[in-house]
Amino acid sequence: MSDYYVNPTSIVDDGVVIGEGTKIWYFCHIQEGARIGKNCSLGQNVNLGNNVKIGNGCKIQNNVSIYEGVELEDDVFCGPSCVFTNDLTPRAKYPKGREFYKKTLIKCGASIGANATVVCGHTVGEWAMIAAGAVVTSDVLNHALMMGVPARINGWVCECGDVLPEGLICSRCGRIYNETTEGLEEVK
Repeated sequence: MSDYYVNPTSIVDDGVVIGEGTKIWYFCHIQEGARIGKNCSLGQNVNLGNNVKIGNGCKIQNNVSIYEGVELEDDVFCGPSCVFTNDLTPRAKYPKGREFYKKTLIKCGASIGANATVVCGHTVGEWAMIAAGAVVTSDVLNHALMMGVPARINGWVCECGDVLPEGLICSRCGRIYNETTEGLEEVK
């Protein structure tokens, strides 16, 4: 008996590692070499490409494809039908191969909204929040709230998910932040 759940409609290729407590729901495909951490949830119709790395506690909603070259750190949320790419200039007639994929890193606690797109080659900072439908075309600072096409900073977000007021003190959980060159940093 395994310590994770894979729905019988899903396909898990050889060489996949799945962490304890993870649940993989209907019609998913987990390709060779993918690694999924502990206590993750993959909704209906999720596709993980070859060698994709998913951290612990990630929640990947329905209809998300995560292609080779994309990595999710711990506690990342991927909203329904969000999109990741791995090639800036794809051509069906002239495939380049994995050595030309642009790496994309989604850092700890970040949230990608429904139908948002993260163009490859960028890093989304810790606890950042990408609004539904936004298109990320550059690196994202820690705790940044990104909206629009292309996505631009439209405020800051607390680790708990609330949008921060001007003083950078969360009204819900009380966390206090300072602005740095990397985004926000919690005052300890």
